[in-house]
Amino acid sequence: MAFSLRGSIKLPFRDSLHGLTGALSLLILAALPIGSAFAQDAAAPAVLNSGDTAWLLTSTALVMLMTPGLAFFYAGMVRKKDVLSTCMHSFVALAVIGVQWMILGYTLSFGAGNNFVGDLKSFLLLDMTPDTLNGTIPAYVYMWFQGMFAIITPALISGAIAERMKFSAYVIFLVLWATLVYDPVAHWVWGNGWLQKYGALDFAGGTVVHLLSGVSALAMALKLGKRKGYPSDAFIPHNLTMTLLGAALLWFGWFGFNSGSALKADGLAGLAFSTTMTASAAAAFSWMMMEWIFHGKPSALGIASGLVAGLVVITPAAGFVTPSWALVMGLAGGVICYYGVRIKLKLGFDDSLDVVGVHGVGGSFGAICTGIFASVGGAGLIYGNPEQLLKQIVGVGATAIYGFVLTWIIAVALDKTIGLRVDEETETIGLDRELHGEVGYTL
Repeated sequence: MAFSLRGSIKLPFRDSLHGLTGALSLLILAALPIGSAFAQDAAAPAVLNSGDTAWLLTSTALVMLMTPGLAFFYAGMVRKKDVLSTCMHSFVALAVIGVQWMILGYTLSFGAGNNFVGDLKSFLLLDMTPDTLNGTIPAYVYMWFQGMFAIITPALISGAIAERMKFSAYVIFLVLWATLVYDPVAHWVWGNGWLQKYGALDFAGGTVVHLLSGVSALAMALKLGKRKGYPSDAFIPHNLTMTLLGAALLWFGWFGFNSGSALKADGLAGLAFSTTMTASAAAAFSWMMMEWIFHGKPSALGIASGLVAGLVVITPAAGFVTPSWALVMGLAGGVICYYGVRIKLKLGFDDSLDVVGVHGVGGSFGAICTGIFASVGGAGLIYGNPEQLLKQIVGVGATAIYGFVLTWIIAVALDKTIGLRVDEETETIGLDRELHGEVGYTL
């Protein structure tokens, strides 16, 4: 039976929290009582494995580093008057979601609950002690490994709203979006929710992290509108060396993101490490070649964007496909995401830092490819299981619809109450000085 390893280890929970939002009813027909592929042998007591624990502690730290890395990656692409504001979007996610996850987010995502959302058994982590295990690792470690995913996902969205969103509205958005959007979808895919029972595969976050952030970024970009002067004015990245530094930190941390999702220090973690490196290198190469062929010059921004695209594409498949298929996915993903970032030019919306084209398009492509090429822990289309491709498409569609609709509702509510966008004068002067009272450079 097809399965996703990241959701295979959970704590026992009792109470249920029914129906987080009415929008979940749109997906009720998919909540089939198929049964879990993760039944554990009740007679076998959990035993701490120090090697697994050390690896997951390391992976958790690696994934945490990705959010500051994202701050550098995004900040180098904006104008210098907005560099600190852009960095703050990632750093404040560490603070705000770090608190939200410990209090409520983890239990909504990984509590037993029902098909759509977890229960409140782990509210404030009151059911945990240092001796509480989640499989072979301490529950505290597993909780924060998952928490780092919850932190970076809304921070990814900030790339679509850069240089024009109120910081106060963004902070409130983080809490609402994490609680109403991320936590339920994480439960669907990894917390024994309806998509996991249905058999959709997502090894490390192709749908939960990348597709969900991509469609949410689209909703926010459409609601906020274009930056002043876009697209007629030149919006030139002010510091691409900073962007390359951020890309390097993202690449480094991503090995914890994908390999850590094996939840063990074993051969599966090694496979995920190999496919991650292969796909990211391949996509960086294919994106660079696209620029070289069509524009005559390979750019630093292009190779940075390409390697991130490859990481996004392989994430849902990292532990399910062989390195040879990861090479194919990376090469194709670099080309597809190269064109994906150009969607905004055709459709006329302002996705400031290409979140939709890289994470939305790349996450969807990677999730669907998982249904085609999977051969480890489940079989895809080319290995005689066309049904898996259908399951992946259902997972992509459900995540995209739910993420876009709920994000749009949150954006409308914030706009009608405190307002989403800064005034024209603030946007012209720069968000650093006007919202934060400081500037990035005093040269």
